[in-house]
Amino acid sequence: MTERKLLPVALAVAAAYWFVALAAIGGMMWADLSADERGIVGPILGRRLELMVAMAFIGFAGVALALRAIHAHWIVATGKVAESAGLVVNSDSDRSLEPLGNRELRAIVRVINALLDQRKALREDVNVQIREAKRSVEEERNRLAALMSELTQSVVVCNLDGRILLYNNRARLQFKALSEAQGVGGGAGELIGLGRSIYSVFERNLVNHALEGIQHRLRKNVAQPVANFVTTTRAGQLLRVQMSPVLTLQQGEGGEERSVTGFILMLDNITRNFESESRRDQMLHTLTEGNRAALANVRAAAEMLDYPELQEALRVRFRKVIRDEVEAMSERLDRTATEFADSLKTRWPLEEMLGADLVAAAQRRVEGRLSLPTKIEDVDESLWVKVDSFSLLQAVTYLVSRLSDEFEVREVRFRLTGAGRLVHLDVIWSGQAMSTETVMNWELEPMQFAGEVSPLTVRDVIERHDGEMWLEREKVRHRAFFRILLPMAIPQQQVEAEAFMRGESRPEYYDFDLFNWSEQAHALDDRPLAALTFTVFDTETTGLQPSAGDEIIQVGATRILNGKLLRHESFEQLVNPGRPLDPGSAQIHGITESMLEGQPTIDTVLPAFHAFAAETVLVAHNAAFDMRFLQLKEERTGLHFGQPVLDTLLLSAVVHPNQDSHRLEAIAERLGITIIGRHTALGDAIVTAEVFLKLIPLLAEKGIHTLAQARVASEQTYYARVKY
Repeated sequence: MTERKLLPVALAVAAAYWFVALAAIGGMMWADLSADERGIVGPILGRRLELMVAMAFIGFAGVALALRAIHAHWIVATGKVAESAGLVVNSDSDRSLEPLGNRELRAIVRVINALLDQRKALREDVNVQIREAKRSVEEERNRLAALMSELTQSVVVCNLDGRILLYNNRARLQFKALSEAQGVGGGAGELIGLGRSIYSVFERNLVNHALEGIQHRLRKNVAQPVANFVTTTRAGQLLRVQMSPVLTLQQGEGGEERSVTGFILMLDNITRNFESESRRDQMLHTLTEGNRAALANVRAAAEMLDYPELQEALRVRFRKVIRDEVEAMSERLDRTATEFADSLKTRWPLEEMLGADLVAAAQRRVEGRLSLPTKIEDVDESLWVKVDSFSLLQAVTYLVSRLSDEFEVREVRFRLTGAGRLVHLDVIWSGQAMSTETVMNWELEPMQFAGEVSPLTVRDVIERHDGEMWLEREKVRHRAFFRILLPMAIPQQQVEAEAFMRGESRPEYYDFDLFNWSEQAHALDDRPLAALTFTVFDTETTGLQPSAGDEIIQVGATRILNGKLLRHESFEQLVNPGRPLDPGSAQIHGITESMLEGQPTIDTVLPAFHAFAAETVLVAHNAAFDMRFLQLKEERTGLHFGQPVLDTLLLSAVVHPNQDSHRLEAIAERLGITIIGRHTALGDAIVTAEVFLKLIPLLAEKGIHTLAQARVASEQTYYARVKY
């Protein structure tokens, strides 16, 4: 019961009690009188009845005033103090409470005010410390940002799920170039961004393999474990990658242990260097092997010409041989400078690693993928090899899987020994013999095993290492083994990456909260809005009738991650609609037909935007309009925008149901947002993103916290019935 209702109820109860009590007392006194006494008292009471009633009401008025005073001093004052205290506690205000009510309540208010004064002093002290900390952090951040901007290498930091949480500008430019090489429309789409997956660039198994190697080195207590590998992108670009772990200390059974919470990738695009080296190798091969026979013929002919008794006809013939061979050599030299044979073997960049680590990785892979026991026969711990460990381990696992499936081998052993400048890697087993023809067939088939499919064959992998492989038998021990020849490497000092580990400040592109983000943690609908990644987008079109042939002429988008608008991660691209523009439409969006000449079509731009918006929630204002344009292109492009969609128009109607207008300009004005660049796709997308960020806390006040709750609330608004 509220304080307002409490006083009338108390007065009603008191009045009823007062008059019932008077009536009861009067009735009992009347009942005790005899008949004669009643005859005497009755007339007297009759003459004094009005006075008695008045006195009764006067007495009740006194009781009512007393109750009112008690209510004001104890009930109302207590409620006001409680409300005022609640407002002060839940706000940033430092105002004092007004002393109200009785003496005890006023004493409580004085204690509360004293506590508020202490809080104010503590806040001021904390604010001073925060300002000092911010200044120090800003200095460290600027130093780190300056350092990263000067790095010649691209640096990308990811969490264990492969989500990007830091990158420098060099990486951004490099990935943008890669996206252009992949045919992304106009370079508008980018492969890199906070919260995006690194697996859109690198194969997941390749990264996992490198992480396994780092974990193995950690178990061996290597001070700064790193892994190196070379990979190709979908556009055929060749990248050399050095992976370093992001380590934290955790308390384990044996004390503090290092655990990996993420990884740092340092990237070099070595495509041009590799192509240049390959061309030099091809030229050298052409100049040596191609001219070897010609030089032999010239030498032989010249020697024959030295015989004095040589017949003239033969002398003329040998001279012609010399002339023809010299001309052929000259032509070959000219052709070598401009053309190279496609049939020459392409050399793959290899990385150095400890041979024992390679064998240990092979054991883990065979046991983990094939559930087959393995043992070590003999491993020279001092040997280093130069390999592409990922493809080599794929080849070894594939060969063991064929042994297990076709020859029922139940155990394999590994041996690693040196032989001059080469290393012998032996895969040994006991069992029935196989033919050389079987081995050759295995070498030439694309590798498939344990759910993995590779376009490479074992022979491709061996040639990549410029090595050899053959089958040998040990008749005495009834065993056989595959011997793989690998190039030996001289161990190199690994560059320490502690400089990347020491910095605790956060440069321009960062969000370290992603270390704790796992896709499998919760279903998307149950995720809080503030924890989701959004792509906020807008389109400019030739008209307002998507079903009547109007086309998109511009797409603009930006991203929101962990409640922050990432203005530097944007998508903006003009689109050639393949049809004339409405002359009046240019007055709205400012786009003319001349601006669209030479621009990519929607068939090129839409895949780029689809990649930019991957694994995010789409947000738009009046989203039904924009989504209709996208949906009409799904069948033609083969793309489907199946992610959740939120509409700021509908969400505004949820937050402010009594407002007349929910146009983007009206919402922005209500929320105090300045509009810049209106009626350009990217400008509208940025305004929509700012509106959406303002709406999130307002939705929370209405109990709408998750994606599912926002979608349900949107569907219940009147505007959800609008169709295009």
